[in-house]
Amino acid sequence: MKQLWYGGTIYTMEKENETVEAVLVEDDKIIAVGTFAELSNQADEKIDLQSAAMYPGFVDSHLHMIFQGEKLIRLDLSKAGSAEEMLNMIKEAAKTTPPDKWLFGEGWNENNFADGRIPTKQELDEIRKEPILLTRICHHVVLGNTAAFEAGGVHEELQSPAGGEIGHSPEGKLNGLLYDQAMNVVTNAIPRAGEDYIQDLVHALNLCIDDMLSKGLTGGHTEDMHYFGRYSNPLKAFLQVVGKKHHFRVHLLRHHAVFKEMMENHVQYDEPFVEPGAMKIFTDGALGGSTAALSKPYSDNLSNRGILIHADEELEELVKLARTCNEAVAVHMIGDRGAEQIITLLEKYPAPIGKRDRLIHACVLREDLVERISKLPVVIDIQPMFVPSDFPWVMNRLGEERLDYAYAWKTLLNKGIMCAAGTDAPVEDINPIATIYAAVERKKPGQKHDGYLSEQKLSRFEAIRSYTVGSAQAICKEHERGLIKPGYDADFSIFDRDLFKGTSEEMLEAKAVKTVVAGKIVFERN
Repeated sequence: MKQLWYGGTIYTMEKENETVEAVLVEDDKIIAVGTFAELSNQADEKIDLQSAAMYPGFVDSHLHMIFQGEKLIRLDLSKAGSAEEMLNMIKEAAKTTPPDKWLFGEGWNENNFADGRIPTKQELDEIRKEPILLTRICHHVVLGNTAAFEAGGVHEELQSPAGGEIGHSPEGKLNGLLYDQAMNVVTNAIPRAGEDYIQDLVHALNLCIDDMLSKGLTGGHTEDMHYFGRYSNPLKAFLQVVGKKHHFRVHLLRHHAVFKEMMENHVQYDEPFVEPGAMKIFTDGALGGSTAALSKPYSDNLSNRGILIHADEELEELVKLARTCNEAVAVHMIGDRGAEQIITLLEKYPAPIGKRDRLIHACVLREDLVERISKLPVVIDIQPMFVPSDFPWVMNRLGEERLDYAYAWKTLLNKGIMCAAGTDAPVEDINPIATIYAAVERKKPGQKHDGYLSEQKLSRFEAIRSYTVGSAQAICKEHERGLIKPGYDADFSIFDRDLFKGTSEEMLEAKAVKTVVAGKIVFERN
């Protein structure tokens, strides 16, 4: 059956300001674009957009979907404005958490506290004798109580693992903080097995996808295979939810810890809705916890240059493994030292023909690194929302001399480097409109300044295109996704207003009215 979409502003996103009057869809593909008069007699069904604005399907190029679903279930600490307020929120949650369950919280951020004080393990112990585990907004630091530490076998004499750190007070006592690889010591102790647990993952995933569809997102490139017990647990959840209950496009990055096993087991997916992706690797931590690896010390802590997750030799072996399997890599790199470590290896071991490597975040670079990146067949997954979240505190952490190549999205595009937009949800708001605003304005809504490092602002066309063409380029599908063009997938994000018209603040009011995946309306706002 052929559908004709018409009656609104339809942006192809191939060229700036290029629109068409009507789009003809058959099954899951666009078969023609043109005028209503040209195409109407070919249609079996006509769908009037009623003055809405239609774009190619928006895809979040980097997030963690099950974590995002869990964020919608768990205690949300992101609004806490002080350590005391955070503790009060935990006390309330403890009243309704059964004794046989861990109390989980998400999103605390001491940079939002006037004094920057983080609650201690001892304060958590006063609230609950059963395990408490609270994940920092960056997902590179957790705060736990004694019961959580005992479950993971953490004690004061335990040495920090490579690529991580166990936090101590000035007196040498455990303070409840675990950084990067040290988090695994406790998180590995969380019960993660059985059919009931898989159904918990299914529930979280359903919540996440419902939320994404309601915001106009038609897909996501997600990394979930390593954090929920055996990789088969989250994989079963995705296969149960996506393509069966939901029409949605998921591209699964595969963490290096499970990549080899998944390849050896010849895992079956459910393409084109559940697709296998690159090997995911981390080079460093995050700026919020001061664990991103920098080539020079942090300006606010001259004894710290952050943490490299892997030694050079270990990282090289991971890249070689991916290449042996004819696969690309997707690499978390926030600091310039972490970036240099992986760029050197990508120069030595080129990506397989027909695939692109992905550099994720790229928050702190240098001129020489940008030049080297521009010569590689890579896509950079940018998170524009990091700018309003991290500034102004990150300026003190980095110092003036590093800011020219900090969060430098415009510089990357001007060098011809492909960029795809994402949110790293649950780290940032999953709403693509908020991300587009952050890319264009580089500040929080309502702030009365010209934006942080305003020379790095993107145009609205650049920002929206990074959600469509950019996300398609990240998985080498720019010839079939990301544009409204004959032969492309019929994935559409339809909003109640034109995202190119009005002020940026007015754009923030936009709501998705329909979301279409493979020609099927999968969300419709009443």
